[in-house]
Amino acid sequence: MSAATYPVHVDATLEPRLSRWLWLVKWFLAIPHYIVLAFLWVAFVVVSVVAFFAILFTGRYPASLFEFNVGVLRWSWRVSYYSFGALGTDRYPPFTLAEVPDYPAHFDVDYPTHLSRGLVLVKWWLLAIPHYLVVGVFVSGGTWFVWESAGGVRSGTPGLIGLLVLIAAVVLAFTGRYPQQIFDFVLGMNRWALRVAAYGALMTDDYPPFRLDMGGQEHGGTMTLPTTPTEPTAAIEPTPRRRGWTGGRVVSLVIGAVLGLVSFGLLAAGGVATWATNTQRDAAGYLTSDSRTFSTASYAVTSERIDLGRSADWITPSDVLGTLRIQATATDSAKSVFIGVAPQSAVTTYLAGVDHLVVRDWATGHTRNVVGSGAAPTTAPTDAKIWTAQVSGAGTQSLSWRPASGEWAIVVMNADGSAAVSVNADAGATVPDLAWIAVGLFVAGGVLLAIAVVLVVVPVVRASK
Repeated sequence: MSAATYPVHVDATLEPRLSRWLWLVKWFLAIPHYIVLAFLWVAFVVVSVVAFFAILFTGRYPASLFEFNVGVLRWSWRVSYYSFGALGTDRYPPFTLAEVPDYPAHFDVDYPTHLSRGLVLVKWWLLAIPHYLVVGVFVSGGTWFVWESAGGVRSGTPGLIGLLVLIAAVVLAFTGRYPQQIFDFVLGMNRWALRVAAYGALMTDDYPPFRLDMGGQEHGGTMTLPTTPTEPTAAIEPTPRRRGWTGGRVVSLVIGAVLGLVSFGLLAAGGVATWATNTQRDAAGYLTSDSRTFSTASYAVTSERIDLGRSADWITPSDVLGTLRIQATATDSAKSVFIGVAPQSAVTTYLAGVDHLVVRDWATGHTRNVVGSGAAPTTAPTDAKIWTAQVSGAGTQSLSWRPASGEWAIVVMNADGSAAVSVNADAGATVPDLAWIAVGLFVAGGVLLAIAVVLVVVPVVRASK
């Protein structure tokens, strides 16, 4: 398939007089576009998911959705061409999805009259993998939004496009000319990336060619292979293209897409909360963490500062958690365990100068050592008067505590205050309102989803007329 007949068309014209130094600030000037494109790409993903199911069941890509996604890719290409995807123009990109005939960068995709229902299941990930690997070498910071959103892997270092554009920018700064050969090569790589992006976004069933069609105009590519003449076929009348994407409809679709993603997050959270409250409570009604082993040659194991808010707050963590429970068992059965809860300031004073271990993240078991003077506590923990709640003894010890506002710390020690603390511990909470929290999440998610559907469907229908 020649460049002229491939259904994804990428063209650009290199401006003859480019500013020598404007490229230094184009990244800043393009920030408004980056912000808008971030939201447009959210809508692009949502629209692509809808299109996936439409193609799967009908074999057609809804024309209005197709036009929107082509517009997002077109807008992205113009911004990339202006900035560090090519630096081929100093003309500021227009804020529109539509084609702008007099702008020096153009992108379009022929609307497909029919798409394979089976191919849609595999082309965007499995079949496109070879292209993703190739384009991953090409792409730079200037075109990452096109490539990454199409399913590729963003490289942690500048790609070949970025390197060549930087070289061209330096040459431009000193000579006032953009090297034509570099421009041709950069355009060829961008063209390849955009073809893969359109293929991965389900816009065509024609497999992208493994070919570098260089130059600003597709028909001018020096590496295009000749095509074999074929018998003429009857012309197929294309489905009329929809051009009904006004600014208001685009904004409505974007807001609807964002609200839709938020609603799915809320519904998923509601499902997790329902699952947890119905299946993960122990016999005493606690939601309990996995047991972890904490060992230290020093005198204590403590939590990080636990901030439970102020009593004047409308809602605090203690209102949500209910009753907390800390359980600990010494790994050495001959030792007795002490568990205590006290204000953070009191614990800091009690352990001043005492080596101890601080648990920074219970989920990962990440800890840090606090090194003091190496002295033992001046008072055994069982004799200290700082504790709001405490328990000690042999075997498994369980401390239950109804948390209050303030800053707190949980301390586990040997009951006699000796060094070498080693325990298996877990933490739990009753979270009494979890079922109601789940209901609230479902209600909020459902309302947002209904609003999102209206905000998406109405502009799509109107853009189709």
